[in-house]
Amino acid sequence: MGKLLQLETLQRLIKDGRIDTVLVVFPDHLGRLIGKRVTGVFFLEEIVPSGMHACDYLLAADMEMEPLPGMEMTSWEKGYGDFHAVADMDTLRLIPWLEGTALVMSDLEWGHNSPVTQSPRAILKRQIERARQAGIISMMGSELEFYLFDETQEEISGRNFYAPKPASGYIIDYHILQTSRDEPIIREIRNQMSAAGIPVEFSKGEWGKGQHEINLVYADTLEMADRHVIYKNGVKEIASAQNRAVTFMAKYDERAAGSSFHLHTSIFDKTGKRNLFWDNKKKKESATFRQFLGGLLHYCRELFLLFAPTVNSYKRYQAASFAPTRIAWAYDNRTTGFRVIGNGQSFRIENRMPGADANPYLAFAATLAAGLAGIEEGLDCGDPFTGDAYRSQDIPRVPSSLQRATDLFRESRLAEKAFGADVVKHYARMAELEQKSFEASVTDWERRRYFERI
Repeated sequence: MGKLLQLETLQRLIKDGRIDTVLVVFPDHLGRLIGKRVTGVFFLEEIVPSGMHACDYLLAADMEMEPLPGMEMTSWEKGYGDFHAVADMDTLRLIPWLEGTALVMSDLEWGHNSPVTQSPRAILKRQIERARQAGIISMMGSELEFYLFDETQEEISGRNFYAPKPASGYIIDYHILQTSRDEPIIREIRNQMSAAGIPVEFSKGEWGKGQHEINLVYADTLEMADRHVIYKNGVKEIASAQNRAVTFMAKYDERAAGSSFHLHTSIFDKTGKRNLFWDNKKKKESATFRQFLGGLLHYCRELFLLFAPTVNSYKRYQAASFAPTRIAWAYDNRTTGFRVIGNGQSFRIENRMPGADANPYLAFAATLAAGLAGIEEGLDCGDPFTGDAYRSQDIPRVPSSLQRATDLFRESRLAEKAFGADVVKHYARMAELEQKSFEASVTDWERRRYFERI
C-alpha cells in the first residue's frame, strides 16, 4: 500500500530522474484541483521554501472560469491580484497514473501571511481546530458513486452530452458479471489509488446502469478531504487514459439513479483511541453521540448548501430512490437522511444527503459545525425513526432547490458564527449567481416541449 512521501525521499527521486514534475494544487470552491505543474528541481529550490502565487479570481469564478461580479474577496476593481499557495509537506505523495509525477496540497494565504478564509481547506481547518480545542479528533470516510461510460468525454460533449452510452445496459448493484467486464478500469483505479496513499476498501456495482461505487478507507478529516478530491480527479484521468468517461454529477439523467457521497463521521478523544460516540459501559450510543447527532438534525437544513452545492444536486432527492428526502435518523435504515451503523469503535453516523458533486471540505466543515453546536447546546437527537421515511409527512424535508438552500445558509446564525460572515457571503453569492445562470438558460427539455407545439 502506498504511503505519503517524505521530502527527503522526493529529493532522491528527483535527483535520480524518477520524478520530474510536482503538481502544486489546492481545492477551489467547487472541490476541483487547481494549481500548477512545477519542475522537480524548481519545486525543491523555490516552492518548498517560498511557495507560489496564483490569481485570487480562482476562488471567485464559475464552472466556466468566468470571473463573477459582486464578490467581496476580489474583483476587477481590486485588480484580481494574487494569493500565496503554501505547500503542505504532510500531503506529499506520488501520483502513479501520471508518469514521473508527485503532488502536494497547498494552503492559501494573503501576502501578510493570513489565511484566505474563503478557501475550502481553511474553512475545514477552522472547524477541525474548534473540535481539537474541545478535546475531539474527528474522523471521516467517503463513499463516492459515479457513472462509467463506453465513450470519451470528447465524444459525449461533441453531441452536447446527449444520450451517453453507460458501461452496462442494466442496473448492476452488487453484480459480479458486469463489473468483471469493467474490471480493467476499476481495478486500475483501486490499485493506483492505494499506490498514491489513498487506500481503498472495495468497489462494487451500484443501483444504475454503468454506476460504480468505490469506498475509501476512513481517515483524519483533513486527510480524508484531500484524498477525496485527489481521488475524483484521478478517476477522471485514469478513465480518460482508457478512452472512457465518468461523471460525478448528482443526477446525470432523470431516468437514472443519482450519485451520492455517503459521508461517514465518528469522533474520538484527544488520544485518537476512544470513539466518543460509544458508551463502552452501557454498550450503546453515548450522550455525546446524541448531542452531536442532535446538532446535525437541528442545523443541517441551514447548512444544506454545503452538502448540495449545484442546481443539479436537488434533482437527486426523489422518493424510493435511495437518496433521502427527509431529515431523520435511524439505525441501518436507508430511507432516512442519517443512517447510524456499526458498534464499539466502528459506531458512526452516515449522512446520506450529500451528492457526489459536493465539495468534501465544505461538507466535512458543515458536519463538524453542526455537531459541535449540538454538543455545546446540549441538543438531543430524539428517538430513531422506524419505517419508510419517504412516506412520512411529519419530519422535515430537505430543501427543495439551490435557491432555498442559499436563503437558509445566508440567514443562518450558526453559519456566520462557525465560518465567519465573509465565508457566508462568499458562498451564498456564488450559489445565487449559479442559480441565475441556470434560470437564464434555455434547456433541451424546453425545446422538446415547446419548439413546435406551443
